[in-house]
Amino acid sequence: MMEDGAMQLVPGRSIGFMTLGCSLHEILTTIKAEVRAFPRFELYHDDARPLKSPVHVVLPDNGLRLQFDGPDQRLRLIEVLDFTRAKLVYKDVEVFKPIESHGGLSTGPSGPRFRHIYDKLLGPTYGGEYFPPKSDGANARGTYNLSYPGVAFNFPVQHAAYSPKKDFISLLSSTATGPASSMAVFDGDSWQKARGTLFTAAPPNPRSLSLSGKGKEGGPDEIELVKVHGEGRIELVRRSSPSFWIILSETTPQDLIMELGAPDSIYRKHDHRLSIHKDRRTSDVSDHSGGRLPTDDMHGSYHGSAIDTDHDDDWEDDDDDEAALEAQEREVVAAEHFYNYYHHGFDILISQPTQISPPSPTSGSNTPESREDGELSAQPLNHLTATKVIFHGNVPGSYQFNRHRRSRWTLDHVPSKHQKEALNSEMVFADISSELKEAFKAHYATDEEQRLQQRGMALNRGWGDSPGSSVELLGGWEDSSTKKSKFVNAGSGMIDGADDVGNVEIFGFPGMVFEVLKNGAVSTLTVY
Repeated sequence: MMEDGAMQLVPGRSIGFMTLGCSLHEILTTIKAEVRAFPRFELYHDDARPLKSPVHVVLPDNGLRLQFDGPDQRLRLIEVLDFTRAKLVYKDVEVFKPIESHGGLSTGPSGPRFRHIYDKLLGPTYGGEYFPPKSDGANARGTYNLSYPGVAFNFPVQHAAYSPKKDFISLLSSTATGPASSMAVFDGDSWQKARGTLFTAAPPNPRSLSLSGKGKEGGPDEIELVKVHGEGRIELVRRSSPSFWIILSETTPQDLIMELGAPDSIYRKHDHRLSIHKDRRTSDVSDHSGGRLPTDDMHGSYHGSAIDTDHDDDWEDDDDDEAALEAQEREVVAAEHFYNYYHHGFDILISQPTQISPPSPTSGSNTPESREDGELSAQPLNHLTATKVIFHGNVPGSYQFNRHRRSRWTLDHVPSKHQKEALNSEMVFADISSELKEAFKAHYATDEEQRLQQRGMALNRGWGDSPGSSVELLGGWEDSSTKKSKFVNAGSGMIDGADDVGNVEIFGFPGMVFEVLKNGAVSTLTVY
């Protein structure tokens, strides 16, 4: 942002800080930090298909609309819809300067004229594309799209004056053509070529503004995709560096900082609201199953250390031994904490090594008997490691929207009979669940046991003492239902006045926990 409030236009790249390829999380976070410059914004999304359809961010006080693709949530198109509100500069020349009357109100054209663009801003270009009006009439106006590399303008043209044989320069500079009504910044040589792959082509720039500048080096590389391989093995596919593998109960905090950078925050508060489910040992949950919800440890509490508390009835301790055991348990819990990587899209639990999660269904060792109680890591038990990763979907309408950027994942260890591609973060949970149930049949002794363990557990994200925390409980509640949300920019938060509280469901499978919104979108995936 320039001192006078004007923003630099860079065709094919950016308007101000808004750079093509940046993540929705990055853009919204920056907008929220600039309260004076961006006092309001509106968010549009498809409630039924939030990860398939584009997400629009409108800045009504700035005359701008930003369009992001749904699956990756990266900026694909910047539009200027009101030139009187958008103060833009291209190479020290104003794109449009309203003429103010003595009363302070602007008069004259509401956008730059063709002559100004041709003579002062961008110069010659090839002929554009004409779109006739939808209805006939004496004063009907069509639209002429004039494109330059990375930037295009729409001009209203009297339909009666248009002829394909007429020189477009003569047409656009005549009185039959009004000032530009809108402008688009995109990646491509021309709008005609770029629009077909606008939301599917590889983005030109990184998700993070910190990696966009040429002179900024040494920062952690971006995570493009997460591949889950089972048995606690997680592959982080990076933008320009080799993949980084997280091996649960082996990868150390030092490894994480070296490869991912320092965490954005460290979270030490523990949530015990699911601890009642921790020791289910009846037909509801079997010891042999790898599919039970990891309850306490899912939320940062102690679970699965070397201290054996499952057989307390087999032997008796005196009061001193019990006190010592409790003190040791408290010490273990106190050492646990989360590394919050908001800019990477995930949180990592740091704790003592735990049981290794079940192997891939295709590994040949996925029977209950082969891994009855799981396997402990080879790491020393007083050695802190990464034991769980929570991948955030940043689904529009969810309670935790915009706390993390979107993290995309695939389940590479799960065979799929009905899907052509690996199960992934863009699929609705019904499709994912049906494949997981088929793949992990061998982990359950009976069909009834499988049914009981794979029931959805209701979760309300609207209640609690700290709903702003990324790890208070997994995921969030689904927003009221409308596709449009208006926000007053409060800086630290997004306020739309909604007082709705909605429920989501948690589903557990061996080594994985899914939090699912009412529309079937996966809000978070926990791998343990």
